[in-house]
Amino acid sequence: MEMRDIDDLPKNAVNYMALTPLWFLERAATVHPTRKAVIHGSRTYTWLQTYQRCRRLASALSKSSIGVGSSVAIIAPNIPALYEAHFGIPMSGAVVNTINIRLNASTIAFLLGHSQSTVVIVDQEFFNLAEDALRIMKEKSQGNFTPPLVIVIADESCNPETLKYALGQGAIEYEKFLESGDPDFAWKPPQDEWQSIALGYTSGTTASPKGVVLHHRGAYLMALSNPIIWEMNEGAVYLWTLPMFHCNGWCFPWTLAAVCGTNICLRQVTAKGVYSAIAKYRVTHFCAAPVVLNSIVNAPPEETILPLPHVVRVMTAGAAPPPSVLAGMSQKGFRVTHTYGLSETYGPSTVCAWKPEWDSLPPETQARLNARQGVRYVGLECLDVISTQTGQPVPADGKTIGEIVFRGNIVMKGYLKNPKANEETFANGWFHSGDLGVKNPDGYIEIKDRSKDIIISGGENISSVEVENSLYLHPAVMEASVVARADERWGESPCAFVTLKPGVDKSDEQRLAEDIMKFCRSKMPAYWVPKSVIFGPLPKTATGKIQKHVLRAKAKELGPVRMSKL
Repeated sequence: MEMRDIDDLPKNAVNYMALTPLWFLERAATVHPTRKAVIHGSRTYTWLQTYQRCRRLASALSKSSIGVGSSVAIIAPNIPALYEAHFGIPMSGAVVNTINIRLNASTIAFLLGHSQSTVVIVDQEFFNLAEDALRIMKEKSQGNFTPPLVIVIADESCNPETLKYALGQGAIEYEKFLESGDPDFAWKPPQDEWQSIALGYTSGTTASPKGVVLHHRGAYLMALSNPIIWEMNEGAVYLWTLPMFHCNGWCFPWTLAAVCGTNICLRQVTAKGVYSAIAKYRVTHFCAAPVVLNSIVNAPPEETILPLPHVVRVMTAGAAPPPSVLAGMSQKGFRVTHTYGLSETYGPSTVCAWKPEWDSLPPETQARLNARQGVRYVGLECLDVISTQTGQPVPADGKTIGEIVFRGNIVMKGYLKNPKANEETFANGWFHSGDLGVKNPDGYIEIKDRSKDIIISGGENISSVEVENSLYLHPAVMEASVVARADERWGESPCAFVTLKPGVDKSDEQRLAEDIMKFCRSKMPAYWVPKSVIFGPLPKTATGKIQKHVLRAKAKELGPVRMSKL
């Protein structure tokens, strides 16, 4: 039987429009034209100026025949031009493709080729990187290479020689390019909210990176979900510690326009820079991976400004944060919101929503509860943990491990030009995260590991995350990451890579390793205890995630843990 609504009123152009976050900028410019929108060193732009600059960018791109169906790449750190790209490029109808500045030239060449980017906007510091990538593309093209339009962004903090060189190579200066555009350009919103707004590549640790395509509808919903789950009020002052090139800065470029806030750009992230910005600009919010929080907690006294002049809200995601780091941040007066998500879900899309009844619990218990990945964002419809065997939801017992899966409007459109990967990732009506976790009795989910990071020792599963959490409690440990190492007796055993805190006596590593193992034995089952401890700095991605694939390769080079001859 056909289901009928109470009426037969049709959608029309008056009551139905495609959702897009681009309107937030127009509104911010109307409501707060003189409020500071973007601050970068000595440069400041108001919301009206930012809107005009984004319209100029859209206009200039349109004059260069860039529009719907085009991809515009930008290679830059957190500077005003990267913020403007999130509005100006989609206002032209094109897709913004933010590229990680720490990738090598051959990977960038692959990204530019795969995305067919017709324009490359590059910060002067990274011009040589872009030039090398384009050279690789040309060499591989066998004579049919059409070079993209190259635009270089000048920055007063950089060596003027690199700018001079770029201009000498035929690049157009970004401000000159903007001057060719109309500040009153009549940009058109998308006709369809399914239209792509952004393209971003996953860090391809094993294969080629996959291009994650996001639509205007999802960007709009995520931009409005962010302030709701994070107590981010109108006029918030946001510090850009999280790279905007990572999942479009978790959609915060659009959120900041929605709340008419102020963006403080931070070209390089240091603990000292974060504390200084909090004091100077009265920063209210910033996002960071747990490793950045770790550097803030362990910063030497001369780099901090404590006590904090006001409450600063911090959102962390990107890896499971050790409870000890969360506790350390709380002690310093930061209020940490723990979230979790992926590039494929527009950035964080679950939140460990804080409950008032947790306020009276001991700090250690609070930190442990807050280390969980939590519940779905207000903009996400479905979240679950399902059995990898049956596909059915696992019981909410905090023990049964399954895969974390998502469904809803803030899941990506799919991977660009990759039908096989789309079929796999969207199998059986879910987006499959590849993360393994449990569902607790209160409904909060908790990651136990990436499926590829689980260590299987003597047939028993070991969660590397839980071993790492214990390692972080050791007084000498600054950072820790645990991977599987071949083991003659057990097949695999945990191998801990550890960075020691400044000031720790590193002269006797053998004694330190034994002390760490002894400490672990008091905290966990014997078979979880790392059989080997390696000291040194940990390899990290541009967003501060520890690169476990590099550590796995190192563990492989070490060879298997030998069976005792005793």
